[in-house]
Amino acid sequence: MDKALHSVNRILVVNRYINRPMAALWVRPLKNTPVTPNQVTVVSLIIGIAGAGFFVSGRPWGFLCGGILVQLSSIADCTDGMLARAKGISSAYGAYLDIFLDRINEFFILTAYVTGWYIYSGNIEMLVLGLTATSLYFLQIILYYIIKRFNGNNAEGETNEARALLLFLVFVFGIMGNLEPGIYSLAAVTVVVNVVSVVRFARIPLRSSNR
Repeated sequence: MDKALHSVNRILVVNRYINRPMAALWVRPLKNTPVTPNQVTVVSLIIGIAGAGFFVSGRPWGFLCGGILVQLSSIADCTDGMLARAKGISSAYGAYLDIFLDRINEFFILTAYVTGWYIYSGNIEMLVLGLTATSLYFLQIILYYIIKRFNGNNAEGETNEARALLLFLVFVFGIMGNLEPGIYSLAAVTVVVNVVSVVRFARIPLRSSNR
């Protein structure tokens, strides 16, 4: 999975070409203020939850506003780390706070995204698929960190580009007013990633015995 994530990071560069350049515009005026990176992390969560509130309205204008706010939240998620480095105050707590609040943010955004589409369309099958895909998304996150911990991998940021792409697609489908393709995409990707994670972990004893 690590190799797959490195490949994703080379191909899917939403952070590199969209989020980080825009975040840099926020970092410059914030660098010499009392605003802390952790405060920016909390603001990112608040913006994301506000976006989720618009999605759950089940209205096209709500999807538009929700998509824009989710993308702004994603940009703010880049800003906190960049601000920490600019101020020279990076910390382990700040890194874990970012991971902690990202998961909360994703929970509200994805459940609101799926629920909002159900309210709009009345399609119960898409609601079930969407909630299942959301559950599989959080399962893949759990499996990823279990494997990472087992392998003693302390590197940070491997999932940043994949998360940025996820939120960018939420933004794109939101402004399009059609959330259904996003639900199908999330379901397909999460199934594949979870299967790969299970197979990878199951093969660890085989690789160890062959050394």
